[in-house]
Amino acid sequence: MRILDNYIAKHILYQVLMAVSVLVGLFTFLTFIDQLSDIGIGSYGVLDAVRFVILSTPRILYEIFPMSALLGSILGMSSLAVDSELVVIRAAGVSVARLTGSVLKVGAFLALAAVLLGEVVTPYSETMAQRGRAQALQENINQQSDFGLWMRDNKSYVNVGEVLPDLSLLDVRVFEFDDDGRLRSLVFANKGNYVEEAQRWRLQGIVQTLINKESARSQNARAAYWSTDVTTDILSVFLIRPDQLSAYQLSQYINHLRDNGQDTEAYELAFWAKIATPLATAVMVILAIPFVFRSVRSGGYGGSLFAGIMLGLAFFVMDKGFGLIVQIFDISPFLGAFLPTMLFAMLGVFFIRRVH
Repeated sequence: MRILDNYIAKHILYQVLMAVSVLVGLFTFLTFIDQLSDIGIGSYGVLDAVRFVILSTPRILYEIFPMSALLGSILGMSSLAVDSELVVIRAAGVSVARLTGSVLKVGAFLALAAVLLGEVVTPYSETMAQRGRAQALQENINQQSDFGLWMRDNKSYVNVGEVLPDLSLLDVRVFEFDDDGRLRSLVFANKGNYVEEAQRWRLQGIVQTLINKESARSQNARAAYWSTDVTTDILSVFLIRPDQLSAYQLSQYINHLRDNGQDTEAYELAFWAKIATPLATAVMVILAIPFVFRSVRSGGYGGSLFAGIMLGLAFFVMDKGFGLIVQIFDISPFLGAFLPTMLFAMLGVFFIRRVH
């Protein structure tokens, strides 16, 4: 049976690779077209656009991975059916359940590949892509308001005027409050850089104002270290979208937001979506089985392939659309991330039970 598993895996993985090549090629081309409007701004040129597209390829691949797994599995199993190999396998006494097990092993391998892609490759490559683009366009990281970036750090509130592409800070203000909510200190710094050796921020051009009930006094310093829970990993959240971070990065930032009593819904949704994507990839592979057996009976593979494409697109749209529904109707992020996968899993089980 190991020979059968390897034979089925070879056909499916080859077709998955073909599907990935086509879909990634299409989406990277569309991404490049989208970048053409920015060419000429700052120092952003054609080579910068090409670099951005290349570095964005892992993120594109991760997003279309479940759809590619479905299409590749349908094509791979259909290639066996076209040559009547699938009929011979069934005639030899191999049950649908056993075939499902063989396909599921391929799904597990693809799920592992999705985990490695989403946790290791995509966060790094997407960070490099966005930083390079920002530097060429001479842009700063999106501050989400005209008043810079605001964060809460325990009993302090931090305002950063600008976060540069290298994650250095400009115009840093730290407002420190006491247990009664009264302002006790205001620290202003012209610039801040993260020192890896010290694992702390080094602020420069510092003016500190100490406030008590009777008076306020100021003191200056050329440079000093800043003890805070705000790290470069946290600031990198504002450089790329939450769904492009790794589950580990998201978990860290969610904990930081919770510790400071801030809303975590968008980041929880992205976190659970990271967990759901490998499972969705495996489910898409299993969904290919009923389509293939339907084509064996009807003798037409084009209809099954078209239905598979529509199903993959439906999952893609539903998976993305549920993010908006979660935020609008205050649905649990866990349910919002897993519901599309659970629905398609139940659909796959229903169709497989109808195969005899």
